Amino acid sequence: MSSPTAARPPRARAFWADARFLLGIVLVIASVAGVWFVVAAARQTAPVFAAQSTIVAGEPVSADDLQVVEVALGQVGGVYAAPGTLEPGSIAVRTIERGELVPQSAVTASDAVTTTTVVLASDGDVPASVEKGASVEVWHAPRLDQSSFDTPRILVASATVVSIARDDAVVGDAEVSLEVVVERAEVPAVLAAVAAGDSLSVVPASGSGS
Repeated sequence: MSSPTAARPPRARAFWADARFLLGIVLVIASVAGVWFVVAAARQTAPVFAAQSTIVAGEPVSADDLQVVEVALGQVGGVYAAPGTLEPGSIAVRTIERGELVPQSAVTASDAVTTTTVVLASDGDVPASVEKGASVEVWHAPRLDQSSFDTPRILVASATVVSIARDDAVVGDAEVSLEVVVERAEVPAVLAAVAAGDSLSVVPASGSGS
């Protein structure tokens, strides 16, 4: 009779199989960590300024005009003005709508501003679309004598409305006074037209709607 076959010892597991298992664990851990990082970053908020009301170009900007809101900005946090970053005497360089987050680029030091405000009296009412923050054209008809005027022409091609006041006590059309932002270089012509008694009218700028 033949002797029984001796049992073979178990085959050792290949090293590459263990390495694949460990690599799989590492990938799972990395995936979980990545998801956690994304969720944690999304939950992080920072305090920044938002406009409490519409601020137009040329207007001073102070903390009283702004409110602090907590928002998740991620890597763009430095783009917006935040508590401690607003310089005293800052001026808006463009219209900032009510509720809009205030970009750092929308405000600057007062000595860097090239615009100023003037007050005009419009002959007749203005369209309903002409409100604070609206872009407008200022037209004038030069006075020829006490009762006649020359052909109307553009005095200021682009101005921004700061405020509008209507005097409803005037009989007939309400008298409308507007404070508008204009380039400093245009101020002499505007003041000359006012001093000469020219007929002034304010209309929505081309492309701004009606």
